[in-house]
Amino acid sequence: MTIKIEFKQSLGETNFDINLTLPGNGISALFGRSGAGKTTLINVISGLVTPDQGKVTIGEHVLFDSEKGVNLPTHKRNIGYVFQDSRLFPHYSVRGNLLYGVTNKDDAYFSKVTELLEIKPLLSRFPVSLSGGEKQRVAIARALLSKPSLLLMDEPLASLDMPRKREVMPFLEELSEQVSIPIIYVTHSLQEILRLAQHLSILDKGRILTSGKLEEVWASHSMRPWQSFSDHSSLFEGKIASHHSQYALTCVKLAPNTCLWVQKIEGEPETPIRLQVRSNDVSITLEKPVATSIRNVLSATVASIEIFNPGEDKQSVTVSLRLDEECLLWATITPWALDDLNLTVGDKVYAQVKGVSVTQRDIALTPH
Repeated sequence: MTIKIEFKQSLGETNFDINLTLPGNGISALFGRSGAGKTTLINVISGLVTPDQGKVTIGEHVLFDSEKGVNLPTHKRNIGYVFQDSRLFPHYSVRGNLLYGVTNKDDAYFSKVTELLEIKPLLSRFPVSLSGGEKQRVAIARALLSKPSLLLMDEPLASLDMPRKREVMPFLEELSEQVSIPIIYVTHSLQEILRLAQHLSILDKGRILTSGKLEEVWASHSMRPWQSFSDHSSLFEGKIASHHSQYALTCVKLAPNTCLWVQKIEGEPETPIRLQVRSNDVSITLEKPVATSIRNVLSATVASIEIFNPGEDKQSVTVSLRLDEECLLWATITPWALDDLNLTVGDKVYAQVKGVSVTQRDIALTPH
């Protein structure tokens, strides 16, 4: 199943021309500057905004088709919506809020959702007595209890302070793994994208700049405006290969012939893991180093070389290193190093990786 959104619409100074296909599972993040059109896009999906022309489908289910005159009202689209603020009814208890609008009660599903979001102890309380994080967890549960075919989340953490964000984030991570409902997640936070999303779409002025698997979009030029020198990094979807019992390290396989060692992660072999490597934590050498403290030394081929700020005092060089057919590792070096190594595309080199992060668990791992 895929989710397809095609529409054209003029709103204010923005002329929307959207043609987007999203996967029917996992979390798909929508990212872009304020005013790029992220909320308008999901409002078109939900039916809160009707475009001039276009078509919106979830699998075979047609929600909107201007040519055929189809425009299902919002309440018939079977879509859950979580807003920036929780929008709970103040005069209803948590239980009352959760059951509002539920036509077919399912006690087993109610128990599963309230347990997943850890709100069972809150059922008899009223919204006024809840923290911001608790309110958002109740709002998420209420959206799930309608058994939607799609869940829309419009910056659900934006109104929370940092402690409350840290409180809710693990539940969103669990949601992606435990609930088989596709989620479209609007955010302006790169950290939320790294921890939650599997697919990323970037919007700008009502148009899709790029869309695809998170790792591919993260490495694209469309992400450069949001990545400073220190933020530039590579993302990898890997799997636990083995554990080193003596040194408490875990080997994560990125490709058939490419692995990285990280500090020990609890998990069985084949467990999916997302790794992040910052480009300024990667150094390049022409010969395989010996007697080094760095555990991750990978053979690579120079795939591209880009010089930033040419002609200015503060220059940097970004080198993409091909580790495998599907694995690219970014390294940031100085122009001096580029000249000294005399690097050219196609050169065989070695990459030394000084630090690795497991993004889902937000743990910095640097085995040396």
